[in-house]
Amino acid sequence: MNSYLIFILAVILLGFLLEAGASLLNLRALDPRLPEEFTDVFDRERYARSQEYTRATTRFGLLREGVATLLTVAFLLAGGFNWADTLARSFGFGSIGTGLIFSGLLLLLSGLTGLPFSLYATFVIEERFGFNRTTVRTFVLDLAKIVLLALLLGAPLLAFILWFFEKSGPLAWLYCWLAVIAWTVLLQFLAPALIMPLFNTFTPLADGELKERITAYARGQNFRMQGIFTMDGSKRSTRLNAFFSGFGSFRRIVFFDTLLEKLSPGEIVAVLAHEMGHYRLRHVFIMLAVAVAQTGIMFALLSRFINNPGLFAAFRMEHLSIYASLIFFGFLFAPVSLILGIAVNGLSRQHEYRADAYGAATTGRPQDLISALKKLAAANMANLTPHPLHVLLHAGHPPVLARIRALAAIKTPNLDMECVQCRRRFPAEHLTGSGRETVCRDCRAEIESCGCADD
Repeated sequence: MNSYLIFILAVILLGFLLEAGASLLNLRALDPRLPEEFTDVFDRERYARSQEYTRATTRFGLLREGVATLLTVAFLLAGGFNWADTLARSFGFGSIGTGLIFSGLLLLLSGLTGLPFSLYATFVIEERFGFNRTTVRTFVLDLAKIVLLALLLGAPLLAFILWFFEKSGPLAWLYCWLAVIAWTVLLQFLAPALIMPLFNTFTPLADGELKERITAYARGQNFRMQGIFTMDGSKRSTRLNAFFSGFGSFRRIVFFDTLLEKLSPGEIVAVLAHEMGHYRLRHVFIMLAVAVAQTGIMFALLSRFINNPGLFAAFRMEHLSIYASLIFFGFLFAPVSLILGIAVNGLSRQHEYRADAYGAATTGRPQDLISALKKLAAANMANLTPHPLHVLLHAGHPPVLARIRALAAIKTPNLDMECVQCRRRFPAEHLTGSGRETVCRDCRAEIESCGCADD
């Protein structure tokens, strides 16, 4: 039997067994005893329901992975890839056009087989546990927009990659790598302004106490941004979230409207401080550099398997082609991708701890971030006791209980007084005045420099 075929089948089956084992261990790790730290946000019934949600989503994920594995193996052994290639070639386009059709056919088949699972997850499981607010119309429109973006953004990038590998010789992988880097950076700028508004409405945060506190905190950290926005996340789900988007002066802070409904102003500022920590500690750029390095490794290895006869024989292909090489290499790269993913997730979890510490240090109120994390976990029905193997394989964030305990161990100064100008809290020795005239040293210097104190 073809050695490539044996390797690929082993990768597919062992990958499924690893995922299934991690899922089963995750189910066994569910502890019916509520951690003491969460007694103020969970009662017994609500905690039991959150664990039932974990069971439902995990079992459904096992079913979905099992079906996907079975269909992939059957498609491979039945010569399905050769069928798709023959159909793509029948249109009579050149190699790049044929490659686009071939890739599109495979994506279409993958999307159609996954569609029933997406529908069930959204309209049955998420609905059952009170998360879903997606209408059928929104679901269909989202799907249409995703297909449109794949055609407008993904197809040109794939065409460039195919062209580079056809025309650029031994250094094709390097040119492809540089093209993908440029494309990725460009999308970081385009996404907030052009792509994300296709799916959600972004509204500037209304004036008031919350905006003042956020602006004061950002100013105190010398953090420049384009604006503070709310996003209509409630259009699809009741889940809570917040994030930064964009780079440089295009950075914007985005809060889900559901988060603004559930968290207090102090807790929202704490969430903001955590996200800002990622920027200040260069985590965004570090993770981007890691992604760039991963892409380079992938293209360098890919270049060694272009038009490999043994690999094509494993997939029962009649013709060699660059575009099919890209697809088949994905199966070979899966073990490398798994190892890299574990390493990247580990780095990401360390970043989360450090961003938490940054938020606690710059606000002086770790209890606000602890409170926010607990409310987020309760609202999103987070698994409080995930198994270590599941965390190792999939979690870019540490378990919320571990984060809370790490925050509780942080020693911060007692910031029990607030500056009336910037609304930040400081130890008493960093403030001057009293009552309505209590200001921090920075604000006092600003007042004196502009002559406001004389007024």
